[in-house]
Amino acid sequence: MEHIAIFRMSAMGDVAISVPVITAFACEYPEVKITMVTRPLFAPMFAHIPNLSVFTPELYGKHAGVLGLYKLYKELRARGVDGVADIHNVLRTNILKFFFRWAKIPFAQIDKGRLEKQALTRYRFKSFRQLKPSYQRYADVFGALGYPIDLSEEYILPPLKLSEVVQKLLPKGVRIGVAPFASYPGKQYPFEGMCEVIKRLSEEYCDSKIYVFGGGKAEEEQVSRISVPNAENMVGRLSFTQELELISHLDVMIGMDSGNAHLSAMYGVPTITIWGVTHPYAGFYPYGQPIENALLADREHFPLIPTSVYGKKYPKGYEKAIETVRVEQIVEKVREVLALTHQKREED
Repeated sequence: MEHIAIFRMSAMGDVAISVPVITAFACEYPEVKITMVTRPLFAPMFAHIPNLSVFTPELYGKHAGVLGLYKLYKELRARGVDGVADIHNVLRTNILKFFFRWAKIPFAQIDKGRLEKQALTRYRFKSFRQLKPSYQRYADVFGALGYPIDLSEEYILPPLKLSEVVQKLLPKGVRIGVAPFASYPGKQYPFEGMCEVIKRLSEEYCDSKIYVFGGGKAEEEQVSRISVPNAENMVGRLSFTQELELISHLDVMIGMDSGNAHLSAMYGVPTITIWGVTHPYAGFYPYGQPIENALLADREHFPLIPTSVYGKKYPKGYEKAIETVRVEQIVEKVREVLALTHQKREED
């Protein structure tokens, strides 16, 4: 195969998890051309890969429906695609699989491990064990195409070159990122509690700048209520490329089981994650991060955790499970991580 298409159109966290794997593939097989089929928003994540171009399908326009997907297939074939790595495995890509296989084009798909995940998240007879990480499931797809990837070495991206806009935002002191939001209440720390964390860190690291990330008007309004002198509301202020620049230069990121944690992990930024009704055992732990950086809800009080893979489903009362992670625990973990980072810098 000379030209492989990779399908992964959402979500941001899953796309971010794929970046180290695709980087590894590009490094180990530089002769293979890559077309990344994804949303335009995610294109900056792959800008460092020289033999990769991003193709953005118009899923609600000319590529909508079965006929539209056939057009997409034809366009990819016209580009010379002669193999497909489907690391998404959704209805659209299964329709595309039919077209490619009909043309005898190799097409490998991710095994999402649905039965294992059902066993992990069921309430009765739960099988509570570590499942295969998502990045390894992605790597297995390339292996199925005849391109095994060696992930024994970590593929961490270097910090991005700073634009003038972002450079002005960075102080000489400690740079702390906070991403306090998640897609579902069961995996989002109470906002008041996170405000207390920000306040405590502001007092302890008076030379710091604390950047609070989010998206949309509702989150922007919430963040705007944080009255801490050295806290910076970043919602809607930067382009996605600029946001990645800023994240790549942080000293630590505090996040939920959500996209921003995976973005910081891409760049090897020490990332502290707070977990509610989801759990790292499902395989979505940030790439390259030590498990010690995960602050988990108390399973003694909430034994059904994880109640779902993405945090959408949980029994009544379990939305409060994340509150068993105390503010002091989060602050103490930040202290530990920053002290370790400082020690490493001195050794270097």
